[in-house]
Amino acid sequence: MKQLTPEKVTCFKNNSFQNRELNLVCEEPLAIHVEGNPYSVVMRTPGHEIFHAAGFCLSEGLVKQKEDFASIGQCEDMDPNLVTITLTEQRRKKVKPLLERRNFISQTSCGICGKELIKDLHQTMTPVKSTTAIDAGTALGLENKLFEQQDLFGKTYSTHASVLLDNSLNVTAAAEDVGRHNALDKAIGRVLMQDSIADSVIAVLSSRVSYELVQKGVRAGIEIIISISRPTELAVTLARSMNVSIARIRKDELIIFSGKERLKG
Repeated sequence: MKQLTPEKVTCFKNNSFQNRELNLVCEEPLAIHVEGNPYSVVMRTPGHEIFHAAGFCLSEGLVKQKEDFASIGQCEDMDPNLVTITLTEQRRKKVKPLLERRNFISQTSCGICGKELIKDLHQTMTPVKSTTAIDAGTALGLENKLFEQQDLFGKTYSTHASVLLDNSLNVTAAAEDVGRHNALDKAIGRVLMQDSIADSVIAVLSSRVSYELVQKGVRAGIEIIISISRPTELAVTLARSMNVSIARIRKDELIIFSGKERLKG
């Protein structure tokens, strides 16, 4: 299965723009069905789906050993984005509360493909507005805004951070957490509860930009996402469809993956 995708990007360095091609890691959904029911959808790099699902089941507490699986495999049509699992009768009785939990993902088709899952996952989103533009050289300096807000990281070297900015590059919210998703949720939650979410149009992240982080940003109205790591291929695809600009700071270079019109020379 494809794990890398070449993407055309624009790089800003030494006060000039240049076009290049970079590899982005692929990201696709994997649906895991247990006992005939949808149990979870996880985002992952394609490959080793059976092992992934088996490890997931162990981590979830659904199994304790390989022998707890009555069967584990992909659908008859060999859909790479779906793994179906059945448990032994003995194990099924032990984990009945887990199997009966009500937060199952509402995907029911055995042959559902990755594109259909993605369509369902972001069907409630609408493209963000275009109200913001910043100088590409200024964007390169936003890494400092991130470092200024990483108090826990300076003491532990084990946290992620998210910083939200307004059009004037003033910090509207900042948060740290061991989880990159949590850090962004906390920052978005702060501006939501403080009625400043409409002013928060730029996000600076310490982490890789995945599909979920773009999705969170879209729902918060974030127009520009800047990180210190490359986005995934799926994150870029979603960003382009939702009018979001994504750029990565790499030393003295700004690599723009989508929405170049918001980052001026």
